[in-house]
Amino acid sequence: MTAAQTLPDQRYAAFRHGSFLSYWAARFLTTFATMIVSVAVGWQMYDLTRDPLDLGLVGIVQFLPSLLLVLVTGVVADRFGRRLIMALAVVVEAICALTLLFLTLHGISGPLPIFVVLAMFGVARAFFGPASASLFANLVPPEDFANAIAWNSSAWQTATIVGPVAGGLLYGVSAEVAYGTAAVLMLASGLLIFTIPKPAQRTETEKPTLQNLFGGFSYIWSEKIVLGAISLDLFAVLLSGASALLPIYARDILQLGPWGLGLLRSAPGVGAIFVAIWLAGHPIRNHAGLIMLGFVAAFGAFTVLFGLSTITWLSIAALAFLGATDMFSVYIRETLIQLWTPDHVRGRVNAVNQVFVGASNEVGEFRAGTMAALIGTVPAVVVGGVGAIAVAGLWMVLFPQLRKVRHLNGRN
Repeated sequence: MTAAQTLPDQRYAAFRHGSFLSYWAARFLTTFATMIVSVAVGWQMYDLTRDPLDLGLVGIVQFLPSLLLVLVTGVVADRFGRRLIMALAVVVEAICALTLLFLTLHGISGPLPIFVVLAMFGVARAFFGPASASLFANLVPPEDFANAIAWNSSAWQTATIVGPVAGGLLYGVSAEVAYGTAAVLMLASGLLIFTIPKPAQRTETEKPTLQNLFGGFSYIWSEKIVLGAISLDLFAVLLSGASALLPIYARDILQLGPWGLGLLRSAPGVGAIFVAIWLAGHPIRNHAGLIMLGFVAAFGAFTVLFGLSTITWLSIAALAFLGATDMFSVYIRETLIQLWTPDHVRGRVNAVNQVFVGASNEVGEFRAGTMAALIGTVPAVVVGGVGAIAVAGLWMVLFPQLRKVRHLNGRN
């Protein structure tokens, strides 16, 4: 058989494992529903208060549970069935969506009830993240990790393409329709998760101690490549994240409606999904560390371009390229974390990673909202993009081990 004949099989290697296919579909539905909720909540919140600070608080309220529960969620993922934890978390998210539906039907006069529901949503996500990130590593053999990560990212990215557009369209019909649809999709995802055969998992059986609780932090600190990869994402996206400000760009700068917000929210996913599909068939084989650092700098540059643009097509294009560059760094970072982390501590490492990712996203949204309130929306986005470029250069110096990583097939 020729290399050309074997290429398609290698491109879809992860899907040869039926359990991964079920996992992929469930993650797609969960993310799709979450995107609908995100667009609906963002637009509803801005309609209620017209305050960019409240848009930032939407993110921080969802992030705080991951931070406060980091020692619990990781241990739970290492000691109990990750599949069960995922399913229960998705069911709680569905209940939160139904609660938002109920509140909307009865009229919301202020943001406080929304923040309370989002905090519960954040608790569910805090448990879902480490369990889901650790579970898929048990569904495929190590040689298919990189391919699985590309397709796993594609599930998220595909949902971020269609989810925000669907959220904008559904919210255009009514907020009730948006929240109701999200709840149904989340419940379907929970049922799908239970169809995944229970995988082999090396669980932590030692008596809980402070050393075990902090095992994720200890491992990350000792493994400088993992530390550098996680912290790079933290600071780059923390400084340059602008998604919380998209309702302002859609309404006030580009003068678009809810459908326009959906387009802006989905544009990064369009770029990312093309890169994810390309990476599934063309894995990075050399200079992985340098490539990741370079694309983080490019991510910052496209953030600056988006921040300055007042032309709709240019703004959408900038966001698409922003998503494409981010996908390269996500692919490399997640592969490094999975391959460099033993299974018995993977839940705790992924819990810490979730906090870092949450800090970069949700706290980044709070940073963006706060800076926009202080210095204006456009300066807040531009300054953040410049900061991401600076972080890429600084990490090249601070983490030479990360810069020197060449291959993604294990320790090298």
